[in-house]
Amino acid sequence: MSEIKPSKLHAIMISLPYQGHINPFVNLALKIASKGFTITFVHLEFIHLRLSKAHHNNHTDVDLFSEARKSGLDIRYTTIGDDFPLEFDRDLNFPEYWNYLFHKFSVRVDEFVAKTIQSHPGSVHFLVTDTVYAWPAKIADKYKLVNAVFWTEPAFIFALAYHWDVIREKGHSPLKDNMEVEIDYVPGVESISTKDLMSYITDGESIVAEGLFAAFMDAKKADFILLNTVQELEPNTVSALNKYQPNYAIGPVNFFKNPTANTVSKSFWPESDCADWLCSKPARSVLYVSFGSLVQTSKQIIEEIAYGLLLSEVNFYVGCSIKHRR
Repeated sequence: MSEIKPSKLHAIMISLPYQGHINPFVNLALKIASKGFTITFVHLEFIHLRLSKAHHNNHTDVDLFSEARKSGLDIRYTTIGDDFPLEFDRDLNFPEYWNYLFHKFSVRVDEFVAKTIQSHPGSVHFLVTDTVYAWPAKIADKYKLVNAVFWTEPAFIFALAYHWDVIREKGHSPLKDNMEVEIDYVPGVESISTKDLMSYITDGESIVAEGLFAAFMDAKKADFILLNTVQELEPNTVSALNKYQPNYAIGPVNFFKNPTANTVSKSFWPESDCADWLCSKPARSVLYVSFGSLVQTSKQIIEEIAYGLLLSEVNFYVGCSIKHRR
């Protein structure tokens, strides 16, 4: 009797639709696929449009992972919509859209997962989502999928947010009257002042904080957590987290070296190579300034930062997309 070969393991992957999350998610997808997995990688439609405009001359029918498949990786690429028109500015309407991602986007994901399973019965095994979502456990449980959440930042930050409920119980979130105390009770985290905590923890009551708190509590239901860190850099933190549920230090996936990675469109903006300029400068003489992809601030603040950089008389490179308020 011929031996029946088991089907390949198949993971559906959905990142948060922001630059700092998409980059490591794409690299993780390539890494997992290189180990023999089938990957269904999902972008939101507006993200696909944005990437197409930046890299493919507005050809929206392009498959961002086509070159990866040519190299032998089994990555299927698709998009799903949200409940907003494509022209809606999700960055300028951040609170509204953030609230949607936490409370209503799960309906779209549920529909997509159901459709994918119907199209490939018995062949979908994992749901890999961003830790910042608050609904993965519910969907994974509904469809009997392994629930893996991916934290795209250091384990140290994750550990603080993972114990957010304890910080609340201690009366340190939200932080009253700007008081400053030492947090020395989070396992795997050395003593840290409340003034150095993430703002969403100290604020505690904003729309962002509400959603993130729910997300980190949901992460405690995951089958395992993937951490974008290195075990040797954060051994105590990773070990402490493993006492609660399986955590794996798999990073830094941002620097996954594979020729295929360079063919996948990840940046929201046309990319330029600064390597020649950087190599022309003396060692340790360049200041890198990163504001992320969501900074919204006033024109005056932007001008003050620029003036300060000029006064510093150092070589500098700015990585950001700042939208200023009038």
